[in-house]
Amino acid sequence: MRKISSLFILAFVCKISLAQELKANVTVASNQVGNNVNQNVFRTLQTALNTFLNTRKWTGDNFQQNERIDCSFFINLQSTGDLNVYNASLTIQAARPVFNTSYLSPIINFKDDNVIFKYLEFQQLDFNENRVTGSDALVSNLTAVIAYYAYMILAFDYASFAPRGGDLYFQKAMNIVNNAPDGRGISGWKAFDSQRNRYWLVENMINSRYTIMHDVYYNYYRQGMDKLYEDENAARAEVLNVLNLLNNFNNDNPNKMIQQFFFQGKSTELIKIFAKGPQQDKLRASEMLQRLDITNAAKYKDELK
Repeated sequence: MRKISSLFILAFVCKISLAQELKANVTVASNQVGNNVNQNVFRTLQTALNTFLNTRKWTGDNFQQNERIDCSFFINLQSTGDLNVYNASLTIQAARPVFNTSYLSPIINFKDDNVIFKYLEFQQLDFNENRVTGSDALVSNLTAVIAYYAYMILAFDYASFAPRGGDLYFQKAMNIVNNAPDGRGISGWKAFDSQRNRYWLVENMINSRYTIMHDVYYNYYRQGMDKLYEDENAARAEVLNVLNLLNNFNNDNPNKMIQQFFFQGKSTELIKIFAKGPQQDKLRASEMLQRLDITNAAKYKDELK
């Protein structure tokens, strides 16, 4: 369906192989857990999560091997004091190929600090979309979180290839949010937990008031990045148009999670796009980027002069 060629649209509609969708690499770091826990447990967990992500069918489509989505999950564990229960931060990264190049453009680069779960060595990792909560909330929370981000990776990737292409998978992610495990210590699934969590990320993408964000993802990748090889000036102009869309979005909807999420991991890419552009484009991009991506404002100011 997906990776880009002269037959891109046809391939998008007609997948012809049986590979899984994700090419995921899961790393479990247990340095902060303590020395009194058998480290084999975490190696087993890492293997189980890699198997869970890479062998499960997440969509009804068939992917060729070279179409699988490159992504990584880095889980940094901490002990909680409760037997077999762990707090964790989860860093999710995913990239998308750019037409006619070997370059992978970051599409997700996000850290979730609110993951808690229970795991015993060799415990089966079950996930059922119709019974997300399972029989033990702390056990089910692990696969619920991982499945949520698997669907979000798919959603943003599909959205970058076709207008509103990710809608089905945003809805699947929201289904997990709506039916998420609930119990002591579990957070990140509810609107009132914080202003930056799993609830708000997917809510921002299914809220009809923010549909412009679907245009942002499609235009940035399909109309912008994918055109860099054949017409760099036109591609740069499209990326500048995307920044204008984001600027308008920010004016109408200040401080929304999805805007900050979009920019994470993209500063170097954006600087390279505009560094070779006309001076007026460079200055306009720098002005908007300093306002929209505050974390990297000094970087834009310094490198897009």
